[in-house]
Amino acid sequence: MRGRKVVSLLAAGLTVACSASNSATGADNAAGREAPIASNPPAAARSVSAATAGTTGIGDPYFPGDGNGGYDVTHYALALAYEPRSKHLGGSATIDAKATQELSQFNLDLHGFTVSAVTVNGRPAQFERHGDELTIFSDLRDGAAFKVAVAYAGTPDPVQNSSNLGSYGFIPTADGAFVTCEPNGAKTWFPSNDHPSDKATFDFTLTVPEGVTAIANGELAGTPQTKDGKTTFVWRESNPMVTYLATMTTGKFQVRTGDSPGGIPVYAATDPRFSKSLNSLYDQSARITDYWTTVFGPYPFKSTGGVVDDFAAGYALENQTKPIYGGFEPDEGIIAHELAHQWFGNSLSINRWKDLWLNEGFATYAEWLWSEHRGNGTAQQSFEDAYASATDEIWKYPPGVTRPNDLFNASVYVRGGMALHALRTEIGDTKFFPLLKKWTADHRYGNVTTEQFIDMAEKISGEQLDDLFDAWLFKPAKPASVG
Repeated sequence: MRGRKVVSLLAAGLTVACSASNSATGADNAAGREAPIASNPPAAARSVSAATAGTTGIGDPYFPGDGNGGYDVTHYALALAYEPRSKHLGGSATIDAKATQELSQFNLDLHGFTVSAVTVNGRPAQFERHGDELTIFSDLRDGAAFKVAVAYAGTPDPVQNSSNLGSYGFIPTADGAFVTCEPNGAKTWFPSNDHPSDKATFDFTLTVPEGVTAIANGELAGTPQTKDGKTTFVWRESNPMVTYLATMTTGKFQVRTGDSPGGIPVYAATDPRFSKSLNSLYDQSARITDYWTTVFGPYPFKSTGGVVDDFAAGYALENQTKPIYGGFEPDEGIIAHELAHQWFGNSLSINRWKDLWLNEGFATYAEWLWSEHRGNGTAQQSFEDAYASATDEIWKYPPGVTRPNDLFNASVYVRGGMALHALRTEIGDTKFFPLLKKWTADHRYGNVTTEQFIDMAEKISGEQLDDLFDAWLFKPAKPASVG
């Protein structure tokens, strides 16, 4: 899923490690504050028909203002400098994309900041600002590859008081920044097509004061370089990633690196307050990642690990390659949850937010599988505990179609996990676990829907499963127990 909120889900004390909010500027204010117009478009551009203007939303009815139409991003190159004392962030975002229609203008999502210049294919482009939309005027033919560069600076303004997560996005801290962006907080620190249906690779060139560590997704491209009291870190995520998983977490960190027993590079970092948990974070992240490769198939990325920061977020988020834990030492269950997301949510990403259970239900069930593996109770026992202690509300909220104002409801996690156990019980382990591996293999680095999963489950099992999925995912009633 995205950032996992550590919240009490059920009377029995069940918790999850993932949650977010519902809008780029908070679930209750999707439009965001209006920024000043930086450059007026020519009159001809302003009169262009809608047929050649990219839409201001990607087409997700849950978040109609998120993402943009008319193009697909292939790569982001972010060259940014951050000063923790002044909370000033500035630099440039260079975006490689391909037009999916003839365009006279297109939009990027960006909240706040002052935009000083925009170029398209190296030439200055006119632009305007309205709310969280940066509109760029440029004539592009259908299918054309293009490069847009945006220079900008200012003080990041994270989402505050969201109904699900409290705060998310780029959150300044005393020694740096805590950056977790699900569902739509990427726009609080870089211009983007901020929706999970448009995945891209990333390069991060991050400059911070000497003594501060800058952590991003992927792997370090060389040794950090220090000059004139500033250190520059270059990170590269060469596998496709959704924008909400991108991070630029900075601060004072202790770092441990190495390889898992299975040969996967590991990067673990903790704020000095949590220094005693560094080795545990490293060891558990390595061991759990290795185990998930035996259950879910090959690890989809080039490194694993985790970050514990001293910011009391109350949740964790499965940032690609490096889950981040906000102000607490994670236990094995939460680490298992966040690392399962590297397959379910990160490699396989949802196409629309209504299918969020494909992230959170799978990661919750992974917690139960980890408990089973460790001899701490079977998945059947976890299912029975959840079934017995679940409140009435969980049965009124079918997880197969999430609610835009309550994305990270307990039902999406727990009842989503129950649906998978019901499926496992119905078709048996000899079909269920091969189904998981085929699901992750066939859709590696892609976007998925609930309908695709149901179709694959029926093909592999040879059974008609409408009644099972209707009961567990789509009906507002308590299904019969299983097992």
